[in-house]
Amino acid sequence: MGNSIVTYNKYKSFLFFIKKYKLTELVPPQDLQEVFSKFAGGGSYMSTEQLHRFLVEHQGEESFTLSDSEKIIDRILQLRRTHMETIHVDQSREREITLDDIFRFLLLHDFNGPYKNEVHHDMNAPLSHYFIYTGHNSYLTGNQLSSDCSEEPIIKALQRGVRVIELDLWPTSNKDDIKVDHGWTLTNPVSPIKCLESIKKYGFVSSEYPVIITIEDHLTEELRAKFAEMATQIFGEMLYYPQAECLNLTEFPSPESLKNRVIISTKPPKERFESNRIKDNGNYPNLDGSSESSDDESSDSANEVESKSPNGHDRDEGETSSCECDQRLFQECSPDYKSIITIHNKKLKGSLKDKLKTDGELRRLSWSETMLEKASESHATDIIRFTQKNILRVYPRATRVKSSNFKPYLGWMYGAQMVAFNMQGLGKSLWLMQGMFRANGGCGYVKKPEILMQKLHCDHEFDPTRIMPLKKTLKVKIYMGHGWSLDFSPTHFDMFSPPDFYIEVGIVGMPRDITKKKTKVIMDNWFPVWNEEFEFPLTVPEIALLQIQVKDKDPTGKDDFAGQTCLPVSELRFGFRSVPLFNEKGEQFKSVKLLMSFQFE
Repeated sequence: MGNSIVTYNKYKSFLFFIKKYKLTELVPPQDLQEVFSKFAGGGSYMSTEQLHRFLVEHQGEESFTLSDSEKIIDRILQLRRTHMETIHVDQSREREITLDDIFRFLLLHDFNGPYKNEVHHDMNAPLSHYFIYTGHNSYLTGNQLSSDCSEEPIIKALQRGVRVIELDLWPTSNKDDIKVDHGWTLTNPVSPIKCLESIKKYGFVSSEYPVIITIEDHLTEELRAKFAEMATQIFGEMLYYPQAECLNLTEFPSPESLKNRVIISTKPPKERFESNRIKDNGNYPNLDGSSESSDDESSDSANEVESKSPNGHDRDEGETSSCECDQRLFQECSPDYKSIITIHNKKLKGSLKDKLKTDGELRRLSWSETMLEKASESHATDIIRFTQKNILRVYPRATRVKSSNFKPYLGWMYGAQMVAFNMQGLGKSLWLMQGMFRANGGCGYVKKPEILMQKLHCDHEFDPTRIMPLKKTLKVKIYMGHGWSLDFSPTHFDMFSPPDFYIEVGIVGMPRDITKKKTKVIMDNWFPVWNEEFEFPLTVPEIALLQIQVKDKDPTGKDDFAGQTCLPVSELRFGFRSVPLFNEKGEQFKSVKLLMSFQFE
């Protein structure tokens, strides 16, 4: 570190000459040298007490005790012993810390990451008070039209912390059994038993907080009873549902009270038949589904009805086609099926304002991104008021057949708890979703900020489209990066020379906060050092994300991807921080990371 080790990488030039490029190991940045000198009193070593002051005052670890600092020293000594520079440390100073010791420690993201790794939000509020990590068509392995249905993407989603799994339930061709499938498409079905057993096995490996199964129900009365029996047998006491005397809840239960429990959300069967009875005036959908409309998706301002195309994209969950219901319009469904539904997907009649009324029974609405965009133009505060008590699910529009995703802030800024995403659909929108749910220890539940939960009055209404005053400024300094030489081959980025790294860094959040900046390009270096600082004024820092993407400059074509991460601004820890980077799928690299610092003013 201080005595940097020099190695070389060899590259063949286009004339077949061998050219060597020096690779110098990183050395502590000047800012760290100055801070070390300050807390070490100008000396070359830090005592335990001086290290404790550094951790508390500069790194913001206010809860740290001297005992915690002793444990940090133990970790530092372990690093010192395994490092090849295990050279001559005065035995009388063995537990005193050098600048190189501190530098090595700060590069450990498991000890010195940019956000807390444990749950620290209040988990005793109702479910409606949280953003919830939500999947869309969770059983699909690829696109929305022809990919296979499988339990594997459900398992992967649960392992990554997703808390809401969507299943589309259909009768099999002979009508005597149930399949999970994306209706009216070429997808191959999967057994619901496999899906439910996977949820039971993997539901709580990454988080102990509740798993919610949202069901799009196309079943007959008999098959609903069969599914209820299937779910209760597989989950047993793990399946939570309100007892008869508690059906009229005034608020949803809390994540804390539902630890290690599974709950079900769909449209209650009785309401489904009432809605179909209303349609019996000749307004039935075509049997091939080509003009199916979602009852939740009519706006008094836009008068929009989004059709369901033959590719089988979402309609109002739980709606049943006429061929399934015309012989049973006035019959009751199995009470067992209805009784296992905890969160009712339920609409009200009338205008959009009427549909968003907050008095009466707790419920959930399910809107497409298109519907939310149109509704927010004239009913922004009504939507926010609705989501303070009830639940709003927002899903991708029907044209996203390649399993792409919309920008999740479309839902979050209006308090939508379930912003449903295609977890198999790669891209920047998915990175934002992954970044948001790194908050609160990655448990899949993020407490909504007070600005979305406060009582709304005419003079103090929060409207995401309105320009708001600045609250604070985030200062971000990017010192250096390393690890690419360990995780990538020498010729991954360029056949003839080391990479030319630069960073795009910006804020994603409320409209006024959105911005992007860029570092200079560091040429021919696997260990780039930028030492650049950026300032980001913020109006709503509570739900802003810091988006970071590293690229390799390519003068002849598209710049190469070299890593990315999204960090929840409200969770950032002060001081020097090691920031691990992720690949395009959201999987963490083994070694690639940045050394950065964060400060609020």
